[in-house]
Amino acid sequence: MHDDDNHIIQSWHTNAKPWVNAVREQQIESRRAVTDRAIVDAIKAHAPATVLDVGCGEGWLARALTEYGMQVTGVDVVPELIAAARQAGGGDFHELAYDALAAHPFPYRFDAMVCNFSLLGGQSTESVFRAATQLLTPGGLMFVQTLHPETAGGDQPYVDGWRPGSWQGFQPALREQFRDPAPWYFRTLASWQDLFVDGRLTLIETQTPVRSAGSQPVSVIFVAKC
Repeated sequence: MHDDDNHIIQSWHTNAKPWVNAVREQQIESRRAVTDRAIVDAIKAHAPATVLDVGCGEGWLARALTEYGMQVTGVDVVPELIAAARQAGGGDFHELAYDALAAHPFPYRFDAMVCNFSLLGGQSTESVFRAATQLLTPGGLMFVQTLHPETAGGDQPYVDGWRPGSWQGFQPALREQFRDPAPWYFRTLASWQDLFVDGRLTLIETQTPVRSAGSQPVSVIFVAKC
């Protein structure tokens, strides 16, 4: 695995505790205002019975989907986040790296899998897409929410590549609680679409959540079918 992929994991080990607090206290404004509800609504519209939450963190999405009768399994590579998810309940949680997904003995295939702002790496992201058809039922759905490439790239060239990490999107008081920001792998819109093709998935829907009509997209949500 690329060194920057490993750095992402190390960063989340370092920042697990403040992340749990920030999510559970709804301290991240963009999530509170737009993106949390956007991914829940996108999944709810398709009403899958079983969901695999890849990069589940402390389990907030599993708990939200359980309220709509879905059975959720969450996986994450960070032990402290999995421990927090198990403590809060609302799903079946496993400590698991992305490159181990395909070989893991899950008891069944899932109607849907979701990656909510959890595909930050290069090779690690590619491994999730390679595993998708083995994890989903025929006709199953993959949901991916990520920063919209056309607004997240800043003034850097619009090309794939590693970018330095930052907590600048957080309010100053919250930003002070985090350290060692992880790098992230920037992908153009076309490159995201290519990942679905390479994973033998058919992209059926693209949503662009916004704060208000006419404003710049906060994120993009891809929905693909197995």
